[in-house]
Amino acid sequence: MPRKLALSVKTLGVLVEHVVDLVETMSMQGGILLGPSALGRITAYRRMMFPNYSFKVLEPMAHLSVVYYAFLVGLKMDVRAAMRTGQKAIKVAIAGTVIPFFFGSGVYFIFVNDKSETFGFIFWGAALTVTGFSVLMKILDRNQILHTEIGKIAVASALVNDLCSWGFLVLGFAITSSPTNSPWSLISTIAFVLLCVYYVRPALNWIIQKTPEGQGYSEFYICSILTGVYLSGVITDVCGTHPMIGAFIFGLVIPNEVLEATITDKLEDFVMGILMPVYFVVCGVRTNIDFISYNTSWWLAGVVIVLACSVKVFSTLVIAPFAELPIKDAFAVGLLSNAKSIMVLIILEAGQIQGVLSTQTYSLMVVAVLVMTMVVTPAAIWFRPVQDAEPYKRRSMQKAKSDDEFRVLACIYNTRNVPTIINLLRTSNASPRSPINVFVLQLVELMGRATTLMVVHNSRSAGPRNPSHIEAQADQIIAAFDNYELRSEGVQTQAVTARCTYTAMANEICIFAKEKRSTLIIIPFHKMLTLDGDMVDINPSLQSVNESVLEDAPCSVGILVDRGFAESHDHASNIVVLYFGGPDDREALAYAWRMAENTDVRLTVVRFIPSTDALELDPVEWEPTDKNHLSVEIDKDSNKLLDDDYLGKFKISTKNNKSISYYELVLNDEEEAIKAIKSMDEQNYDLYLVGRGRGMISPLTSGLTDWCDCPELGPIGDLLVTSEFESLFSVLIVQQYDNTNKMKEGSIRSASSVNYGEEFATRPSVSESEGFESFSSFKKWDPDN
Repeated sequence: MPRKLALSVKTLGVLVEHVVDLVETMSMQGGILLGPSALGRITAYRRMMFPNYSFKVLEPMAHLSVVYYAFLVGLKMDVRAAMRTGQKAIKVAIAGTVIPFFFGSGVYFIFVNDKSETFGFIFWGAALTVTGFSVLMKILDRNQILHTEIGKIAVASALVNDLCSWGFLVLGFAITSSPTNSPWSLISTIAFVLLCVYYVRPALNWIIQKTPEGQGYSEFYICSILTGVYLSGVITDVCGTHPMIGAFIFGLVIPNEVLEATITDKLEDFVMGILMPVYFVVCGVRTNIDFISYNTSWWLAGVVIVLACSVKVFSTLVIAPFAELPIKDAFAVGLLSNAKSIMVLIILEAGQIQGVLSTQTYSLMVVAVLVMTMVVTPAAIWFRPVQDAEPYKRRSMQKAKSDDEFRVLACIYNTRNVPTIINLLRTSNASPRSPINVFVLQLVELMGRATTLMVVHNSRSAGPRNPSHIEAQADQIIAAFDNYELRSEGVQTQAVTARCTYTAMANEICIFAKEKRSTLIIIPFHKMLTLDGDMVDINPSLQSVNESVLEDAPCSVGILVDRGFAESHDHASNIVVLYFGGPDDREALAYAWRMAENTDVRLTVVRFIPSTDALELDPVEWEPTDKNHLSVEIDKDSNKLLDDDYLGKFKISTKNNKSISYYELVLNDEEEAIKAIKSMDEQNYDLYLVGRGRGMISPLTSGLTDWCDCPELGPIGDLLVTSEFESLFSVLIVQQYDNTNKMKEGSIRSASSVNYGEEFATRPSVSESEGFESFSSFKKWDPDN
C-alpha cells in the first residue's frame, strides 16, 4: 500500500509538471486568441474586455512583470557554466548567434520599405538568435535526449545564446531610445555592470558571511533584495536602456545559492502565475494576424516564416565542418535550437514599444516564433535515441567474463567520499587483461538554478583562477582520480559534475550508468564515522537518493561505508565475505573473487548455514514482518541450488590458492550469527563484502530485519555499520542487478528455468571431504583452528 501511494504521488507530480509546462506554452496562444486576431474581432467583446483605458493598467503591470522575470532569469543563470562550455558548443553558439542576426537583419530590409522603422532590424535579428535554454532543457529531458551528444551541444550552445540575446536587447534599447546618445547609453550601462560585479556582489557576499549559519534570511532581508531590484531598474532606465536590464544584472550578481533558492521559492510562483500571464495577454493583444499581409502577399510572408525557421539549421550546418560535427547531428542541433523562450517575446515587444517595429513586422515574427517552437517537440521525438540500440549485457559482476572491461560508476557526494572509493578501486585488481573504466560522478544539490546541468571535466587541465566552492571540490576530485589513474595499470577515469535536485539525483545516476554501460554503481553511505566512533547523518536526503538508486538501477549497486580504514591505508589486503545465500551474496562473492586475483590480497569466505533445528521452525515464525526494503522474491529451493553451484565453482577454482580460505558455520539463530560476526573483529579485516539480502528468508537474519536502522543496507550490512567494533574497516553492501525483477515485480524462477550462461555451467557441489572445513556448530571464530 505505501508503495502504491508513493507511485501515485510521483505520477501526480509528473502530471502537475506537464500541466504547468502546458500553461506556459499556451499562454501566448491564449493572448493571441483574446486579441484582434480572433475574439477581438467581436466589437461587443472588445469593448467589454479590453476598453481603451484598460491598457493604462495592463501595460504598466506587464512591464513590472518583465522586470521581475528578468531578475529571476539572472538569478537562475549560471555564467560560470557558460564560460566552461566546450569548444564545439562555443563554435555552434557563435554561428547560431552571428548568422541568424545578419540573416534576420537582411530579410527585414527586404520585407520592410518604411525608412522610419530602420532600426527594427536589431530586434528581428536578435529574436532569431534566441534559443530558450530552460524550454529546450525540458523538451530534451522529457524525450531522453539530454544526455546524448546532440543534447549536450544543443543545451550548452543555448546557454551562450541566452547571454548574447541580452546583449542584443541592451544594444537595441540604447540605439532606439536616443540614436545620438546611444554611445553614452552603452558606456553608462557597462559602467553599471562593472559596479555590480566589483562592488555590489562583494558587498552582498560580506553581508551573507555575517549572517549566522543556519539562521536563514529574514523577511526584511528579502525585501531589501527586492528593493535593490527596483533601484537597479531605475539606474539602467536613467542610463537609457530599460529597467529589466538592471534587474537582470542584479540577479546575476547575487552570490549565494541558498539566498537564490530562498528568493526563487518566495517570488517565482507569484511572478509566473500572476504577473506574467498579464504580459502574455498584452503581447497577444498587440498581435494582429490580419496585418501580416498588409501591402504585401501571404506568399511572401510565408517565405519569410520558412526562412526564419530554417536559419538556425543553416548556421549549424555551416559551422559543422569546423566544429567536427557530423551533418546529421548538426541538422538535429539546429532544429532543436529553434526552441524559443519568453525572451523572444520580450525582444519583439520592446521593438514595438520603441516604435521601430510595426504591428505587421511584430505579428509576422510572433507567428514565426510560434511555428519554430511547435516544430521542436516533434523534432525531439524524431531524434530520440533508440532504446537499447547497443546491447547492454554485463550488468552484474557474476555474469561478466574474467577478461571483460570492468565499468564502474563512482558517485561522490562530497570530498570525504573520495579516499574510500579510491581505496576500493585499488583493491579491485585492475590489469591490462581486465581494465577498469571509472566514471566519476560528482553530485551537487541544485539550488536557485533553472534546470539540471552536467559538466564534463577534462583530466589534468587547469581549473578556473577563482573557483567557487563546488569548482574547488571538483578540482580536488579530479586530481585524486588522475593520481589514481597515473599510479595504476589498466585504469581509465573520467569526471563529471551533475547539478540537480535531490529528487532528480537518483534518476540522473541511473541514466548516466545506463549511458556508460556500467557494471557496478558505487554510492557512498549517507552517514560518516566521527572521532568518537559514532555514525552520524551527514545529509538525510542522501538516504532517499540511495534507496531510489537501489530500486531503479540498470546494473548492480554497492553502498560503500567507511569505518575509518581508508584514512590510513592505500588499499584493502585482508577481505572477508559473509555469505548467507541469495543473488546479492553471489554478486558480493564475484566482486571479492576479482579482488582475490591480486597476489597482495587475502580473501576469507564464510558461509552461514542454518542448523537443522532452525530450519524445522515454522517459516511464519521467522519470516521478516517488514518487507519494505525487499524488492524481489526468490524460490528458496532454486536459490539454494544456485548458491551451491556458484560456491562449488569458486571452491574448485581457488582450491590451490593459499591466500583464499573458505569456512562454513552451522548456527541455530540470529544471536549466534551476531556473535560470530562480532568475533571477526579480532581478525582485523580491512573490507567486509556482504549482500543486501533481497528476498532472502533465513532464521539467521529474520530477527535482525526487524531492528534495521537503515533498511537499504540489509540486515547484515546494518549490523556491521551500526554495531561497535574496535578495528577500522570498510563495508560494501552489494545488490545484484535482476532483470526478471525489472520486467515483472515479484517474479519467481524455478531451478529448471534458470539460465546459467556459457561460463557458468552447472557443477555438483564440493563435499566437505575435499579440503574445506565445516563447523558443525557455533564456536568462537578462529580460522586457524
